[in-house]
Order: sequence, then C-alpha cells, then structure tokens
Amino acid sequence: MVKVLCVLYDDPQRSTSTPTARSELPHLSRYPDGQTTPTPSKVDFVPGELLGSVSGKLGLAKFLEGHDFVVTSSKDGPDSVFEQHLPTADVVISQPFWPAYMSTERIAKAKNLKLCITAGIGSDHVDLEAAAKANITVAEVTYCNSISVAEHVVMLILNLVRNFVPSHEIATSGGWHIADCVSRAYDLEGMQVGTVGAGRIGLAVLRRLKPFDTKLHYFDQHRLSAAVEEELNLRYHNSVESLVRICDVVTINCPLHPKTEHLFNKELIASMKPGSYLINTARGKVCEAQAVKEACETGQLAGYAGDVWFPQPAPNDHPWRSMPNNAMTPHVSGTSLSAQARYAAGVREILECFLEGRPIREEYLIVQGGGLAGTGKHSYTEGNTTEGSDEAVHFDKDEALQEGPPVKMQKVVTGGC
Repeated sequence: MVKVLCVLYDDPQRSTSTPTARSELPHLSRYPDGQTTPTPSKVDFVPGELLGSVSGKLGLAKFLEGHDFVVTSSKDGPDSVFEQHLPTADVVISQPFWPAYMSTERIAKAKNLKLCITAGIGSDHVDLEAAAKANITVAEVTYCNSISVAEHVVMLILNLVRNFVPSHEIATSGGWHIADCVSRAYDLEGMQVGTVGAGRIGLAVLRRLKPFDTKLHYFDQHRLSAAVEEELNLRYHNSVESLVRICDVVTINCPLHPKTEHLFNKELIASMKPGSYLINTARGKVCEAQAVKEACETGQLAGYAGDVWFPQPAPNDHPWRSMPNNAMTPHVSGTSLSAQARYAAGVREILECFLEGRPIREEYLIVQGGGLAGTGKHSYTEGNTTEGSDEAVHFDKDEALQEGPPVKMQKVVTGGC
C-alpha cells in the first residue's frame, strides 16, 4: 500500500443540475509530432467528465482502492490538509491550475516522498533542485494540454486586438455604443506577431496564426529546423530583446525556470513596441506583476491577457485583477474537459508504472536519479522558482465567490485499505 496525496481545485460553485454541453469528445491517439496520447491499461471515467476538481479525483478512485488516497483542495498554509498529510505521502499529485507548491521546506518534511506528478504540463511549482537532491522523481503528462493552451493563446490575441471584452460588456449591459467598441479595435492581419518559446505550445500557436496573414517571429534556445521556418515563413531572433522591439503582439510560451523568472521586467517591457499586446499563458512569474500593471496604465502595453498568475490562486488584491485593458481569467487554458481526459489518463499511466516498478516514459520525466531527466533536460534549468508561493494563503475563497446557487464545498476525500 502507498499513500497518494492529490491536490485538485474545488468543485463548481454554481448548480451542476444542467447537463454538460457535449456528450462526447473527439478521439485522439497521437499528438502532432507523433507522440502517442497516454496509454494506461484502462481508465475508469468517461471522457468529458469533470475530472480536475475534488469530486472528480482524476478518475483514480477505483484504481487506487486498497491504497491510502487523499484528495483535497486545501493546500496552502500550515493548517492545510495538504500539510497534515505530506509527511507520510509516497506520491504527490497536483495540477498547474491549483498547484501544491513543493518548496524546499515542504520537500524536507516529505520523508517518504518518492514521486511528484504534475497532472498537466509545467512542473515549476516543484523545487526541482531540492527534488533532485532528495532523489524524488518529478513527472508530468507532456503534450496532454499543449494544443488546448495554443488555442487559448489565439483566442486571447484576438480578444485583445479586436477589443472583445469591452464590446461584450456593452452588449450585455444593454448598450449599443459602437464607437466605444471600435475605438481600440484593430485587425490582426499584417501585424508582427512573435512567440518567446517555440516548443510544443509556441509552435502550435505559430501554425494557427499563419492563416491570419500575420508576419511571424520566434525566439527559442533551440532553433527550429530550416524546413519549419520556411513552411511558416518564420523569422528567428537570437534574443528576446530583438523580438520584442518589432512585434505588435508578443506571446509567452516558455517554461518557468530561474533563467526566465521575471524575464518580462520593467526594462524589457519598456523596450517593447509602444502600444503592443502581451499574452502570457506560460507562467505568471515570467512577468513582473507591477511592471505589467504600470505598462497597461501608461499605454506602453495596449493590453495584457493570460490565465497564469503567481502565486495561484492569486491574492484577491493582485494588481492584474483590476488593471486597465486586461483580458485575464483564472488558470483555465490547459484544463478544458478535453485536456482533462488526457492528463487524467496520463497520471494513471505514470502511477501504473510506479506501482509496477516499470520505467516511466522518457518524455514524461522532469527529474529522476538526482538530476534533470527526459523532457526536463530540454526545458528546465535546475533551481527553485517557488519562492513567494506562500502568498497563495492570502487568497480569500469566501470573498471571491460569485453570485449563483452555491454547492457544498468538498474539502477532503480519503480512502484507505
């Protein structure tokens, strides 16, 4: 028997009596680069079900019968359910959207911990250096929601450039103020658009933007092939500074690690094309929050959109919640119901390998054997980006509740032998 400690976001606050919009999902067996989708022995859920919240349990409840399986949304602060169970956990599972930050201090408390699984992609909520020193394996479900995020990026670009949010608010408030709607609305066609990071997500964004007849740019530590550059008519930049100086739209699609932490600071944003747009679905900590706010206030940025914050959940008074010309959402880009089916299956595949003593897929590995491994070698640098994550405790859930029929909050579900 092992103890699996799983942190998921809370169940819906609004009534769930109405059926979901769709009764089935398209079936995918491979990703665009040929990598197969997760291949567990079986799954105990129906694709399209809400799996990422506490009651969904990532579809693992039946599979983990006989093990000590703890599922909670209570993750921050010394009195959290997560802190209470961490010292005896063998496996920790967490999502980027509601991350259980595995800081140096928490890893030191977790004497039994052998495996940290990210249900999704992006393991920066784990102190990778401390995990390596403690010989803890860190794994994530690579590629499971990359296309989900890429679609979200394109939506956010159009949202900002076409001034959608203010126009929608005018419509729903009963107005018809055309001049106000279009006073900040433009065509994306012909604009210079660049991505910082051209991995799975960044490249997928570029492919989706090509039909818009934009002029595409990219920066990445690993240059794309000449064939891909020719296919998409891409211009490669050997520095972020070079890219941001000429782009009308900049989208951030790089992992968070010590070299990208606060990359978009006051100085870099000041060097951007005045009136440009910045989209961030990577990680909130790639940007300096106050610098972004000030740039939106002065007009240096025409708008900022994204769904990633630091910490997560962000404190209620986080500056991005109230700054002008923003199109922010909670971290939702990679947790669509379609993506949930893939990352839940991927978590089960990783757990099956762990419990049966089989190797975990190379592409799922971030840290193993005391150092970066698999995808981790390509995407991360050793270090710690969790500093400051304790501020997540300042998020007031009750203050943040929106109007609507509430459902009872499920704090913790436990199961043992």
